[in-house]
Amino acid sequence: MKDYYAYRRFTGKAEFEKVFNTLIGLIEGIVIDARINEVELGFLQTWLDAQRARARKHPFNEIVPLLDQAIADGVLSSGGKEDILWLCKRLTASEYLDAVTADIQRLHSLVAAIGSDGHVSVDELCGLADWLLENEHLKTCWPYDEIESIVSGVLEDGKIDPAEHAMLMAFFGEFVSLLDSRTVVSSRVKEGAAVVGLCAVGPEIRFPDSVFCMTGSSHRYSRQDFAAVIADRGGTAVGGVSKRVHYLVIGADGNPCWAYACYGRKVERAVELRKEGHPIVLVHESDFHEAVADL
Repeated sequence: MKDYYAYRRFTGKAEFEKVFNTLIGLIEGIVIDARINEVELGFLQTWLDAQRARARKHPFNEIVPLLDQAIADGVLSSGGKEDILWLCKRLTASEYLDAVTADIQRLHSLVAAIGSDGHVSVDELCGLADWLLENEHLKTCWPYDEIESIVSGVLEDGKIDPAEHAMLMAFFGEFVSLLDSRTVVSSRVKEGAAVVGLCAVGPEIRFPDSVFCMTGSSHRYSRQDFAAVIADRGGTAVGGVSKRVHYLVIGADGNPCWAYACYGRKVERAVELRKEGHPIVLVHESDFHEAVADL
C-alpha cells in the first residue's frame, strides 16, 4: 500500500482545489498566444477524460458538460473560455489552499499548456511574461523566479534560437505531467545569477554520518524500508527537511496529495535552503538506487 494512502483522506478538499486551479492554468496557457492548435486541445481533452469517473458528482457535473460543449467543434472560443474560467473561479476559493498556492498551481499548468504541443513561440513567452508581471506576489516562490529569469533572458533579443527553445522545452516539459503527479526531476533552480538543475546529475552519495529524507512515493521502498537501508549503511533517515539534512531523495512515483502537480513542500523547502547556501542535495530515486547497489 502506498505511504500516502493513510493520510489522503485529509487532503481530499485540497486535491479538489488543485484540479480546478490546474484547469484554470491550462486554459490560460492554451489561449495565451491567442491561437489554439489540435495538440493543445488534445492536452485539454486529456484533463477532461481524467475527470470522467466523477462526472456525475458535484461540481464535476457542472464543469465536464461545459468543457465538452466548449471544445465539441475542435475549437475553444473566447466565450467558452470565459465561461469555463468564471465557473472554475467560483468553484475554487482560499478556504483550503491559500492564494499563493492556488496561483502557483495555475503557473504550473500554464507553462505545461505552453509546452504541451512541443513548441514555444515568442507570443507565448510574451503572454507568460505579462502573467508573471501581474502575479509578482509569487516572487521568491519556486519556480516563479526561475521562470521569470529564463523568460526575460530569452526575450531580451526578441527571438528564440534553437538552443533556447530546447532549454525552454526541457524546463516546461517538467510540468506537463499534470494527471499522474510524476515527480519533477530536471527543472531549474535559480542560485545566485545562475539557473541550475533541480536534481543533481550523477550525484556522489555518501551514507556514513549523512542525514537523508524522502519525499513522494517510491515504487521500491516504504518509509520503513528506506530508513532501514540508510541505517544499514551508517546514515540516518528523518521525516522532515531541515538544515541538518544532507540528501533529499525524491520518489519517482510522486504523490497525488502534493499541493502541486509534481513536487511537494519538502522539495520547496529544500530549494529554499539551497538558495540560503545550505548544501542539501536533491537526489532522484533512480540515482539513489544506483548508489545503494554500488556499495
